[in-house]
Amino acid sequence: MRLFYFLINTNIFIALAAVVLTLETQVQLGMRPQFHPYLVLIFFSTLFDYNLHRLITVLTNKEALNSVKHRWVRKNLVLFYILVASSVIGFLWAVFYADIKVLITLAPIALVTFFYSVPIYKNKKSLFRLREIPCLKIFLISFVWAATTILLPVMRGATMYSKEHVLLMMAERFLFVFAITIPFDIRDMKADARQGLKTIPLLIGKTPALILANVILFLFLVVIVQHYKFTGTNWLIYPLSLSAATTFLFLNNKKIQSNFFYHYGILDGTLLLQGALVLGMFYLRSMF
Repeated sequence: MRLFYFLINTNIFIALAAVVLTLETQVQLGMRPQFHPYLVLIFFSTLFDYNLHRLITVLTNKEALNSVKHRWVRKNLVLFYILVASSVIGFLWAVFYADIKVLITLAPIALVTFFYSVPIYKNKKSLFRLREIPCLKIFLISFVWAATTILLPVMRGATMYSKEHVLLMMAERFLFVFAITIPFDIRDMKADARQGLKTIPLLIGKTPALILANVILFLFLVVIVQHYKFTGTNWLIYPLSLSAATTFLFLNNKKIQSNFFYHYGILDGTLLLQGALVLGMFYLRSMF
């Protein structure tokens, strides 16, 4: 349990989830899961990105460290700085060995993500971040996850993939991440309201937002069935459907929602679980 707590608070857990999802993409593209330098790049870029916002908070708003959300950072400030520095060093090392096509693909995504947390401009009265744009956060998060974990394997694949296949994969990933991100916005309603941010739950309410998350998850299920049922990889419907079913349970079970690790452990864990289910089914099929 202590190790799990450490992995979540350092954001190593979510970085590992990004790697596993990228391995899932390899399988969806008809490849065998394999190590590639872009997996290291994804790991460290995710690790840095998820710690960047906390770093800005530490540097610009010391009072926020007293909140429960930033309690781990307050108690482990030196370790947090080491973690951020390590993620930057690891990212730069991966960039050095990365293919130029990978870097070109990542560059615009990285810039948008960076300026989401970092102010675009600042004056005496206020500062402006991309996050100030109503509802942008959830769309941006969903797009970045879809683009990063899918486009890199596509770019580095040995064959050409149909545009329809890639776009449907991106739609699936986008919808899934969108659905599990809504509960995070529901959790942050009070804090977002104080900051003047306009998120989906603040615009339509908590209950309609949760209903929307379920509708989006159902759309994810519809897309995967339509996408894979007439292909040679129709077996992917089973692990992806199981992923949707377990996520539906996590979204709607009040007992699970009260768990201390609900957001950063369980909901984030649905990303890792989906990848693990696909990889597990792939290796299970290869045994027979």
